Amino acid sequence: MHIEYVDQGSGEPVVLLHSSASSGAQWRSLMQKLTQCRVIAPDLYGYGNTSQWDGRGAFRLEHEAQIVHALAGRCGEPIHLVGHSFGGAVALHVARMRPDLLASLTVVEPVAFHLLKGFDQHALAEITAVAAGVGKAIACGDYYGGIAGFVDYWSGPGAWSGVPEERRASLASRLVKVALDFEATLNEPAVLEDFAAMTLPTLVVQGTVSPRPTRRICELLASVLPDAQLMTVEGAGHMAPLTHRDAVNTLIAAHLRSNSGPLSRGSAPEAAFSGTRASGAAVTVA
Repeated sequence: MHIEYVDQGSGEPVVLLHSSASSGAQWRSLMQKLTQCRVIAPDLYGYGNTSQWDGRGAFRLEHEAQIVHALAGRCGEPIHLVGHSFGGAVALHVARMRPDLLASLTVVEPVAFHLLKGFDQHALAEITAVAAGVGKAIACGDYYGGIAGFVDYWSGPGAWSGVPEERRASLASRLVKVALDFEATLNEPAVLEDFAAMTLPTLVVQGTVSPRPTRRICELLASVLPDAQLMTVEGAGHMAPLTHRDAVNTLIAAHLRSNSGPLSRGSAPEAAFSGTRASGAAVTVA
């Protein structure tokens, strides 16, 4: 497996995980703000220049988490982990299973849809229908229609019509991985109560006009995490790290500052895949 990632700066390590159908490049503005940190932004499986998932077994968050484990191992000390959307769901998995690797956690509208089970059936049914639409589009070969529906759901009706024509083919090519992301986030075995003992300092960020499923997930997490702060960005939707980047970046930077300090050495294992270290520039989205 080849993992592409940006690794720049020096200081306490911060690992940034992007949303579905995106890449580590979505964090460019935040990387420019975190000048006192070593910032690492990988492309998750099937995005940017990272290899596709190899298809051996059902795809789960634990497979995506292997990327984080490997990068943490190369840092040699606990990392600050930041994740948006699908990246947020991966970050929650890492925090639950390997809290020893982390100094702090930030999740921006994590799509941990499995947490809705037993708490909000309407929100779960809403997002399950979106996932089914993606699956149906793949089955009949309508990748453009599938990604259009996906984009419009998360960014608002008509958002796809505003996507430049030259970017549409690239986005459509990511639809199969988007379906795998839904598979992983809907079928993660963790339940809300599993996070009740997670004492890691956590920032949860949501927008006021986001779809109901992610707003409910943020509220549920804030209600159960022992050391969580829920912050709301007024007028922002699910793609707040891009549409309201200044507000989101300020919240993240403040959380990192409040949880920085001497860090003890960690012992994360190295994973059996190769990666590229690109210093000073983010990976360009094709």
